[in-house]
Amino acid sequence: MVGEIVKLAELVTEYCIGVKKHDEILITGSYVALPLVRELVRSIVIRGGYPIVMFSEEELEEVFMKYADKEVLTHVSPIEEFILKSINARISILSSTHTKYLSSIDPERIKLRSSARRKLTEIFMQRDAEGELRWCVAPYPTKALAQEAEMSLIDYVNFVYKACMVDKEDPIKEWQEFTEYLNKIEDKILSKADEIHIVADDTDLRVKVGNRTWIVDDGKKNMPGGEIFTGPVEDSVEGVIRFTYPAVWRGITVEDVKLKFKRGEVVDAHASKGEEFLRKVLEIDDGSKRVGEFAFGLNYNIARFTKAILFDEKIGGTIHMALGAGYPITGSKNVSAIHWDMIKDMRRGKVYIDGDLVYENGKFLEDVL
Repeated sequence: MVGEIVKLAELVTEYCIGVKKHDEILITGSYVALPLVRELVRSIVIRGGYPIVMFSEEELEEVFMKYADKEVLTHVSPIEEFILKSINARISILSSTHTKYLSSIDPERIKLRSSARRKLTEIFMQRDAEGELRWCVAPYPTKALAQEAEMSLIDYVNFVYKACMVDKEDPIKEWQEFTEYLNKIEDKILSKADEIHIVADDTDLRVKVGNRTWIVDDGKKNMPGGEIFTGPVEDSVEGVIRFTYPAVWRGITVEDVKLKFKRGEVVDAHASKGEEFLRKVLEIDDGSKRVGEFAFGLNYNIARFTKAILFDEKIGGTIHMALGAGYPITGSKNVSAIHWDMIKDMRRGKVYIDGDLVYENGKFLEDVL
């Protein structure tokens, strides 16, 4: 699979980030992603950029979260802040070696840490909204991620590269053509929307999106891409929704999440597994009870749930909502230390926009397009 790794590195540096001469580019990932990091560094330096590599490891994060006292737990390094304010681009490699590293950590400690790091989230989102920071999250298939997806490593590797279209001869051309389809949906349907009404199993939800901006995920910031998202009007979400797939946040899984909204705020929350953790996260701050993102998943190269949000939020035939921080670029004003995506399968559901049926059984209707 060496060819696919090279293609993925070229796709990220040329198509996603658009490396420019003298760019300061931060690369983060686990040590097992070294083959991809090596190709990224090569691709960056031949374009005149300056790569900065920071390897991470879940074991170290677990040790920190387990033993840090409150003062240390709530400390935000000025070095981290400086880096985030100074870099031109960031490439984050999803390459986990242990997906449940926080499963035994007290949710209260996670809440404290998340609240303290809210400042970094705000810096990142503001620089993104102002166009000052280019960024991309890209995958590197690991044994841990394959196990989470309940796939063999060989099958998972093939899944990852198919989702990113690096199994094709010209991945950049493939992404450009796919983006044309997404732009058509945004232009003809979503850009004109005011109220979205979602109807499916255990779900009857209304969301206002008038005067908000829809963003087409063309793969440049998330590889693979394949969603169209916006930030709902903060006090507009009304009704109930039951999410089909487990909601995973920082390695902790909450199953069968059902939320009830009133005037945009979660007023009732249940889960068959992890309900206590769900309620703790909802209490992190005022923004964590509201929806910062609403999106349609439209990448039909991704057809199964893997417990990795980079892929799962793009599953063709789904919608997802994120509790917490919205992206200012969409017009969202919701501020929070969290951004927790939750996904619903809509392959047996319907979506109405301003009273008209536009989406059924996981796809936008051709006659509407």
